[in-house]
Amino acid sequence: MIQGSWRALLWIGLAELFALSLWFSASVIAPELIQVWNLSSSSEAWLSASVPLGFVIGALISSYFGIADRFNPRKVLALSAFLGALVNVLLILVNHAFFGILLRILTGAALAGVYPTAVKILSQWFPKKRGLAIGILIAALTLGSSLPHFIVIFSSSLNWQLVIICSSILALLAAIIVNWVLEDAPVIPKKLPFSFKLLKKVVSNKPVMLANYGYFGHMWELYAMWTWIPIFLTASFTSYTPGISPWFIALASFMTIGIAGGIGCVIGGFVSDKIGRANLTIISMVISGICCILIGFTFGQNIWLTLLLSIIWGMSVISDSAQFSAAVSEVAEVEYVGTALTFQMCIGFLITIFSINLIPFIQKMIGWEWVFACLAIGPILGIVSMLRYKRHELR
Repeated sequence: MIQGSWRALLWIGLAELFALSLWFSASVIAPELIQVWNLSSSSEAWLSASVPLGFVIGALISSYFGIADRFNPRKVLALSAFLGALVNVLLILVNHAFFGILLRILTGAALAGVYPTAVKILSQWFPKKRGLAIGILIAALTLGSSLPHFIVIFSSSLNWQLVIICSSILALLAAIIVNWVLEDAPVIPKKLPFSFKLLKKVVSNKPVMLANYGYFGHMWELYAMWTWIPIFLTASFTSYTPGISPWFIALASFMTIGIAGGIGCVIGGFVSDKIGRANLTIISMVISGICCILIGFTFGQNIWLTLLLSIIWGMSVISDSAQFSAAVSEVAEVEYVGTALTFQMCIGFLITIFSINLIPFIQKMIGWEWVFACLAIGPILGIVSMLRYKRHELR
């Protein structure tokens, strides 16, 4: 264990928590932005889908030019958080959907320098047995992604610009923490750059691709759930109790995505070191897949029943997230680990764009009762893949 590693994890996690508040900063104020930008219902999903699109673009550019390898990754993370804060706050000056969506894409590109770079820095501080550390980092990511819902609890009656400004301030704090408080790791690992030439080796490595397929199924479910569960809870709670307060709905969303998700990440990281990565991912996807199917049956029913199932879903849907990347890093050859991880991340986030946009389309046809069942496809395919991966893990 490197001296000061847990202190570094504290600062990295705190910075990640603050910076990732940018991800859903526009999504939680979608009703206001729909009016301000005159968004059509078909364009509403792009408030969230535009961010992963930008993330993929940013990740490919960063990896291709080896930015985190050529420059100090701590400085890269700080600059990325600062740029994300700047681009995000410009939303308050925009009154047209095209420019708003463009800024969301640029926000996603900036975040591509935050999350992957934070993982890289963490690997420098925790060269071995980093399961729990990665779990805590993903918990910070999860909690950070849900922070806009927390802000809405206290600002639901105020101007929507306050949510944007608060999330940008948090991202700016992340940049300050990383640049002036976090120290550089004493151990610098070997560079693992992305290379299109090595991509053929990635796709021909069966264990790597099985872990990737598991991740793709996981991502099909994750961000669509995070994007639409607050809308589902709003419709369900309002159906059961028409006069329910908006702050309670925001609190329920924050508890489902942030609190439950963060707890799930930490538990998942701890358990994976005990029972193996494949077993943890299979258990998590079984639970989350069942929740995909059952959550619709609670629509318009008792609020506490709906909230309980959504919290279980929130814990299980993210508890295995870090393990897919860890699995790839363990079975891929050192020369193309960087390429394999970038490939996994980019395809995974591209998939989220389709599932995020699919939900409102299906919801109009079959209603909230059955719409989330289509997300169960991801966990089912992921379970099959990780069962097959398990054979390679046991060798």
